[in-house]
Amino acid sequence: MLAVCATVAALLLGTGAPQAAAAGSLPCDVYAAAGTPCVAAHSLVRALYSSYDGSLYQVRRASDGATKDIGLLAAGGYANAAAQDSFCSGTTCIITKIYDQSARHNDLTVEGAGGAGKADVGAPADALAVTVGGHQVYGLEISAGMGYRNDSTSGVATNGAAEGMYMVTSGTHVNGSCCFDYGNAETNNKDTGNGHMDAINFGTECWFSPCYGQGPWVQADLENGLFQSDAGYSKNTSNTGTGAMPFVTALLKNNGQDHFALKYGNAQSGGLTTTYSGGEPTAGGYSPMHQEGAIVLGTGGDNSNGSIGSFFEGVMTSGIPTDAADNAVQADIVSAGYGGATGSTGTLNAGSEISLRATTSCCTSDYVRHQANAGVLSSITSSSSSLDKNDATWIVRKGLADSSCVSFESRNYPGDYLRHYDYKLYRQAMDGTAQFRADATFCPQTGKSGTGTSFASYNYPTRYLRHYDYNLYMASDGGSNDFDSATSWTDDVSWAVSSPWAP
Repeated sequence: MLAVCATVAALLLGTGAPQAAAAGSLPCDVYAAAGTPCVAAHSLVRALYSSYDGSLYQVRRASDGATKDIGLLAAGGYANAAAQDSFCSGTTCIITKIYDQSARHNDLTVEGAGGAGKADVGAPADALAVTVGGHQVYGLEISAGMGYRNDSTSGVATNGAAEGMYMVTSGTHVNGSCCFDYGNAETNNKDTGNGHMDAINFGTECWFSPCYGQGPWVQADLENGLFQSDAGYSKNTSNTGTGAMPFVTALLKNNGQDHFALKYGNAQSGGLTTTYSGGEPTAGGYSPMHQEGAIVLGTGGDNSNGSIGSFFEGVMTSGIPTDAADNAVQADIVSAGYGGATGSTGTLNAGSEISLRATTSCCTSDYVRHQANAGVLSSITSSSSSLDKNDATWIVRKGLADSSCVSFESRNYPGDYLRHYDYKLYRQAMDGTAQFRADATFCPQTGKSGTGTSFASYNYPTRYLRHYDYNLYMASDGGSNDFDSATSWTDDVSWAVSSPWAP
């Protein structure tokens, strides 16, 4: 962290800009020191000011409709997720409010109806368990029909004023539907014309052809288009998207008159890459901009809400930040420790990272992994690729349907869990439904072969996690399906809970 502050100081000294923030600076401290203070600072996982000691978000539980604000373990620190776990124990919760940490109090609540969609619903509070800075916390996992907004804000840019913004999101939970946005939007939840939005968009939707690669891309939703350049389409053939990075920094800044820029970075390591820096879109209405100053998260400006996405933190600034400040903020994000090791391995305790090894004599070097979204059995060794090792590593979570059982979250696809569908196993994003919770919950028992552990389906208790022909199923001991064969059933449903291949 001291290095971050030294970087800010070195880059800003002699420029006439305010001096760098003191040691321990967090993103909004850095931007304030650079003369572009935050006018919105939203995070579910940590403080964005070193002095902040308030609430991060609010949850509402299904059992009685009561609400609770979730705060920090310490000022300037990480979220107190244990408070959420305790409050929501035995029931489910949704996120109803995301607090603005800035003095502007631009809090976000569940979005109402708009020109393109009916009122949204709140995201499930426990869908996106992640480790940040060694602490288990929760991000915001958006499925279609979910979104947050504030149409009456303070200090947010309007009518061509300059602003910057970033969010930490995920490259593994995306789609090509409109529109996973964070930033400036219309105040009436409708499309009011070109240039009336100024928001980061992240997903695989290519609005203007050509786009290069498969995405997902960081784009600018400036209304009536997702822009990768002043022409709309990508002019940067090397911008093929971020790929499946678990944690991505997405950044947009716009002087509101004649220039905007797009950047992205790996939120776990390294710096920022600029994919575009140049003029505003050449179509009418974008130069100057006509921002209205609402803040949207998870949908388009008119509440187009078919997108999916993940959100961990994000800010909006007054004025266009310097590149030096952006670089210092990226360095701080990396130092925050997104997706680090949980600190526990090889057990079925919540938070432990594990790999599940087959015990059948044929397959004792084979492990449960995901591949092309399906659950399969695959040989993993010390010489296997990093991707294969990550695909074969799972984080044990309290059972999504029953806390006395377990659920298995993917190590490299945050918010995705092992679940069964039509008795076959898949890796899928948690959507908060009761059906998903049940399908993704497994109850450990002593191994049916007398060794290891067997995992009974929560909603089909006579069926157990089994490998058969190198695929994974919920199988009974004998039945009409091939994978229910009684041959070697007890061995095939017995697993060794092992140390993780990718801690």
